Amino acid sequence: LMFMDVRAAELTKYAANAMLATKISFMNEIANLAERLGADVEQVRRGIGSDPRIGYQFIYPGCGYGGSCFPKDVQALARTASDVDYQAELLTAVEGVNRRQKRTLFTKLAGALEGELAGKTIALWGLAFKPNTDDMRDAPSRTLMEALWEAGAKVQAYDPEAMKECRRLYGERDDLLLAGDRIQAVKGADALVICTEWKEFRSVDFAWLKQQLATGVIVDGRNLFEPDAVKAAGLLYFAEGRGESIKA
Repeated sequence: LMFMDVRAAELTKYAANAMLATKISFMNEIANLAERLGADVEQVRRGIGSDPRIGYQFIYPGCGYGGSCFPKDVQALARTASDVDYQAELLTAVEGVNRRQKRTLFTKLAGALEGELAGKTIALWGLAFKPNTDDMRDAPSRTLMEALWEAGAKVQAYDPEAMKECRRLYGERDDLLLAGDRIQAVKGADALVICTEWKEFRSVDFAWLKQQLATGVIVDGRNLFEPDAVKAAGLLYFAEGRGESIKA
């Protein structure tokens, strides 16, 4: 139990979430750099995490953070800084990196499909911003789905908890199928994008998955699989910072 004055307590709350968000955005920057250098960010993550001054918590690259706390608190702290005539450049950069990171799923998918998204059916595994919740506030899946619809693609999505929330947000649409399970989500799909690291998505028969996907393309926004295992099944695998770089 710690005692502090009210100002310090308020700042501590914002600073804690801003620090965690900063670690995530930093690792996403390193992942993007690793792709361009042909390095595997998972090896980099294990290397820097072994330093006790850094540790392994919140240094997993991915398709960006969401939810209510991190985006809100980073933005609020940056605005508070501006109100007292201080430009919090690092906080602004953290938020900017995260916005950009949410677009990487669409960028990689569009590049893998050579820009031909109109008329395609894209399977999504995961809608919530993180596992064990139905919260889709600022979720990367929303950025992706809205970009796919704008490009003329259809979405077949599944999430263990967030189906009702997705229906509430987007209603009934001809270009959105809310699947009953992950199997139905990929049935007849051209490509698969993984947005949330639910445990049930981690164990997959890649030979079966190749039969389901017309293009064999998987874009993994949560680095669930080992690239060599996926590619051995004849699939085209694009993760975050795992040695493959592709641009639309």
